[in-house]
Amino acid sequence: MSTKQSKNNNLFYGIISGVFFFFIVLPILVIFKEALDAGGLGDLSNFLNTNTLKSIRNSLSLGVLVVLATTMLSAPLAYLLAKTPLSKYKWIDIVLLIPFMTPPYIASMGWILFFQKKGLLEQLVPISATFNSYFFSLGGLVLVMSLHLCPFMTTILKNALLNIGDNLEDSAAVAGAGFYQRIVKIYVPLLLGNYAIAALLVFVKTLSEYGTPATLGARIGFEVFTTDIHRYATMSPIDFGKAATLSSALVSICLVMWLVQSYITNKRSYNLVGGRSKASGAVVGNKSSIVVVGWLYLGGIIFCGVGIPYFSVLATSLIKLRGYGIAIDNFTFAHYQELFVAGSAGLSAIVTSVFLACSAATIASILGFLTVIVLQKKSKFKKLIESEVLLPEMIPNIVLVIGLMILWNKLYSYWPIYNTLGFMVLVYTLMFLPYAYQYTYSGYMQLSNNLFEAARMSGASSLQILQKITLPLLLKSIMTGWMMIFIIVFRELVAASLISPPNTLTVSTYIVSEFSQGSVSLGMSMAFICVIISTTVLLFLNRFQRKR
Repeated sequence: MSTKQSKNNNLFYGIISGVFFFFIVLPILVIFKEALDAGGLGDLSNFLNTNTLKSIRNSLSLGVLVVLATTMLSAPLAYLLAKTPLSKYKWIDIVLLIPFMTPPYIASMGWILFFQKKGLLEQLVPISATFNSYFFSLGGLVLVMSLHLCPFMTTILKNALLNIGDNLEDSAAVAGAGFYQRIVKIYVPLLLGNYAIAALLVFVKTLSEYGTPATLGARIGFEVFTTDIHRYATMSPIDFGKAATLSSALVSICLVMWLVQSYITNKRSYNLVGGRSKASGAVVGNKSSIVVVGWLYLGGIIFCGVGIPYFSVLATSLIKLRGYGIAIDNFTFAHYQELFVAGSAGLSAIVTSVFLACSAATIASILGFLTVIVLQKKSKFKKLIESEVLLPEMIPNIVLVIGLMILWNKLYSYWPIYNTLGFMVLVYTLMFLPYAYQYTYSGYMQLSNNLFEAARMSGASSLQILQKITLPLLLKSIMTGWMMIFIIVFRELVAASLISPPNTLTVSTYIVSEFSQGSVSLGMSMAFICVIISTTVLLFLNRFQRKR
């Protein structure tokens, strides 16, 4: 390559890096500048006041408790799905993903409706009224968030267990080691690195979560980072300085956690070789007893993670008059019909959410594909561009949204897109660009260079290779990313509640609005449609990926 071509390439990559810097990195820097201007970072009194300290303490304690509770739920489940006869039932993996794919705020509303006074559980089991109130506590909040994150940690631990050959456990059993000795001496040391990664990610996800603290946490007066940031940015008097101060603290903690996770991944993880493990029978008791115990435990997890919230949402959506409770003659589909009446707020919210989801998913998928293609050429800007593209994945969504709000509010006189649907599309595109990039990049890494070399030898131009080889082979990866982005944007809450234009509702803000204003059945009708769409897309994605 000539010096002139090299300079042109560097200029091209520099421009791309500058564009991503403006749209992704600059909003984060604006948050820190806003915090400095407000005295938030330079004056410790802003962090030492009672409300801020309480928010920080609540967030960190909630993160630790959710990690511990998620571990208690996930560790036995991962072992059952990797080292016992339950591992042959592939449908279990799909069912266990449902709680993770269910919007947390909808699951929280389901739990609230189930345990509240005169709620569904009390109607079904009147004696439960004596202990229902115990759910509305920090313990209940931890339980709901742990059930949501349980599939995430379970998947990481299960995949690690599958890479541990059964010969290790069999040898220990032959040597006389009991079940608990084998767990402590074999599995705990080998899984420590993977568990540390999973625990750190669960901790970060807990700190970043808004939906559950905003619904269930608000009922018990438990304020955390995200709810305080949201309150400062939306409730009068609006204080972007305090929102930026808390955001800067939150993003700093999350980035430190990501650095620790990266260190553990590179330095403290074992490379376990031995192929996919099969159940060997080297478990406590005989196979029939472990299967019975396993099914009971799995049933309990599914009942709590899927059964309770889905039953609550569905039952409430069908109730005609809440005062009459659960009764056959008190069920109606009128709430669902009302959602689709022409000109109704519900139909408008659905149309708006579909437009936002389609637009953001399409733009992000195109940008992700082009970025992957462009970064295949060597450049000193390659690592920088990749880091910029993946940055939104490493910081809480609410922080990125706050940064974009502050930045584009300052730029309003030059480019007045703030407070419009176009701005919402921009925000969602930037938030989920990492999804599109990673799915496309994963697919590209599976392509052999021989394909491209053969095409070049046949005289194909770069554009022809892109059209005839690269794009067709990557289409499934691109569509997988598109569907994931679509379903997440369709039901996303935090950005919609912060940046929706006046008198504009999305599916998520409609649900929250109806739930908080008393039209619970109408809100749960929309929520049930939302979770059914999420589950359907999850099943379709699973089948789509199996065919790849």
